[in-house]
Amino acid sequence: MREKLNDWDINPDNYLKDENNNFILKNNGEPKKKPGRPTGSNLKNKFSKKDGYESARRSLKNKKDGIKKLEKALEAKRQNFNRHKKILSEIDSNKTTKHGKITTDSEVSSLPPTLQNQINNSKILFHPNEGPQTSFLAAPEKDVLYGGAAGGGKSYAMLIDPLRNCSRKAHRALILRRSMPELRELIDKSREIYPQAFPGAKFREVEKVWNFPSGAKIEFGFLEKDADVYRYQGQSYSWIGFDEITHLPTEFGWNYLASRLRTTDPDLKTYLRCTANPGGVGSSWVKKRYVEPSESNKTFVGTDGLTRKFIPARLADNPFLARDGVYEKMLKSLPPTQRKQLLEGNWDVSEGAAFAEFDLDLHVIDPFEIPIHWSRLKGIDYGYASESCCLWGAVDVNDGTLIIYRELYQKGLTGVDLASIISNMELEDPMSVPGVLDTAAWSRTGTTGPTVGETLQKAGHKLRRADKNRVQGKIQIHEYLKESVSGRPKLQIFRTCKNLIRELQSIPLAKNNSEDVDTHASDHAYDALRYMIMSRPRLNSPVEELRRIKEKLSFEPADSTFGY
Repeated sequence: MREKLNDWDINPDNYLKDENNNFILKNNGEPKKKPGRPTGSNLKNKFSKKDGYESARRSLKNKKDGIKKLEKALEAKRQNFNRHKKILSEIDSNKTTKHGKITTDSEVSSLPPTLQNQINNSKILFHPNEGPQTSFLAAPEKDVLYGGAAGGGKSYAMLIDPLRNCSRKAHRALILRRSMPELRELIDKSREIYPQAFPGAKFREVEKVWNFPSGAKIEFGFLEKDADVYRYQGQSYSWIGFDEITHLPTEFGWNYLASRLRTTDPDLKTYLRCTANPGGVGSSWVKKRYVEPSESNKTFVGTDGLTRKFIPARLADNPFLARDGVYEKMLKSLPPTQRKQLLEGNWDVSEGAAFAEFDLDLHVIDPFEIPIHWSRLKGIDYGYASESCCLWGAVDVNDGTLIIYRELYQKGLTGVDLASIISNMELEDPMSVPGVLDTAAWSRTGTTGPTVGETLQKAGHKLRRADKNRVQGKIQIHEYLKESVSGRPKLQIFRTCKNLIRELQSIPLAKNNSEDVDTHASDHAYDALRYMIMSRPRLNSPVEELRRIKEKLSFEPADSTFGY
């Protein structure tokens, strides 16, 4: 049997040797191999570095090519997604865009096919009527009134509008009516719409709040009197709407709620929305805020800096009510005033106006220079949270007609502010104008300082306490509004006294007392006029007038704090 040879016997040159040509041994007695590949080995050809690198490069290239294909496909999908996202964001944005915020049928046809299919195959819960209803829902202005004729679809639009942002967690909406019972119809209608629009939406009956899956909320509330606004103190809303806002007696509550309009989401726009029919206790201030400042459907900026728009509603805008003509016939059968308000959407008529005889053509005149020898007087109704009003009047020496030639109508005035403004406005008068002041301005309500009346007196204004008999004051105004035999009434007003004109035109009778006006309505200019007329302004003869002037020039009050 042949002896098996070891590799060092066959290939001795592949092993380490010392200087004596002997193998260098490992611990186990075997020779140590030289480092590296053995000379003449065929492994070099079988497993060359070049081949390995090439194989690795090919594999890496294939992977990179695959990644590039995926990236290209992803980019195409991303571009398509961004294009759809842009279109949808434009539809739902506050900017005026090609599509607007409400997409019409004709605009749907211009969308990409995938979006068209998605829209056309989805269940449409609400389709706005073309015209004012669509304009209302698409309006980018901060504060919008949708009002006019009955049956225009205003209340339905009020329910739909706050849904625009219910996919956002920070969205908080508040829908208001004057009383809680009046909310029931809106709540019942919301039960039909909201769960279908947002599956999973839940209504909490006790709190009157809808909770949406995103965390958004829509709350139903009421605002019957000014004090009710404090129910919402400390709250924040991104959308506030008032259905039938002319039922709100004054604008105090609406202005207060506007201060609750805020959100922590910088991308969430805030809105004030309201609907109304002409007429009602608050018709005058609503008209002043929305209707009078600008043409309908035109954006304007209010004195508070908010962008506003008035969108008139017409019965013809609602095809569901206008089609058969039954509802229109019912409106035509109403009394003339209500017919003009509810059918025609006329804001210039006022149902139950306290002074129906007030006529713009008869009682309102263009300003002229008041003769220096005419007797002058003023009436002041003071308020801080509400408006202070001062009216200046002059008695025509020819027939005793009382001419109201100037007015001050401003809220937030202290006694010092009021005294200063009146003094500045009387600079053009020949002398200080005496007057009467609301008795409440003389009352002390826990303060130790001077009253408003005392402050005005100290500033040099000759004032006495007004006669506040409400019934007799109203009767006297009726007497002054009567047309005399000559065709001229005893009361005429400069066209520049807009607030007094507005109140006499629209202030309603009290609900339970036809002898008085509704004290919940705007009545500050009316009260100032009433005080002035109850001071019994009279016409003096020229001799008496000269004597009175002389007495004024030499007047030295024994007690400067009493008045005159």
